[in-house]
Amino acid sequence: MKIIEALKHLKRLKIKADDLKEKVNRHCAHSSIEQAEYGDKQREKIREWIDSYHDTVKEILRLRVAIQKTNIQTPVSIEIHGKGVTRTIAEWIHRRRDLAAMDLDLWKKVNDNHVQTGALKPSRQDGDPIEVKSIKYYDPEIRDKKISEYREEPSIIDATLEIVNATTDITQ
Repeated sequence: MKIIEALKHLKRLKIKADDLKEKVNRHCAHSSIEQAEYGDKQREKIREWIDSYHDTVKEILRLRVAIQKTNIQTPVSIEIHGKGVTRTIAEWIHRRRDLAAMDLDLWKKVNDNHVQTGALKPSRQDGDPIEVKSIKYYDPEIRDKKISEYREEPSIIDATLEIVNATTDITQ
């Protein structure tokens, strides 16, 4: 089973589990003036649904663990920032989820927006005004390049992982 198939199957299993819970909830008891919808098989039906629910949850667990094992064990090479980088699927997922955005946020903070410039202030000694300039301890070209790279990284990861998810078998 491919990763994408397992992910879609997990969604279907969750829907099935929710449906079984609702059936159990609706039919596990009724008032003394009502008839059991399943007649004398009502107790049997409830037990059957509960067993099916537990089997479904076990399958969800099995698939999730298989996907995690696959994600941890499968290396994937992606061209990022002009060079080939190899990480596991799990590492790429974390880069995609929030780490690339964290790096982007750092590089957006590398600026001189907080420095007041251009204002003329009187000098202490002679009273002549002096121009206030920003002194930068970074290269704006490097900053702009990094911002661009980290902005693009999630979509590059997405595109590659879509292919990987469609072509990689899960670890059993």
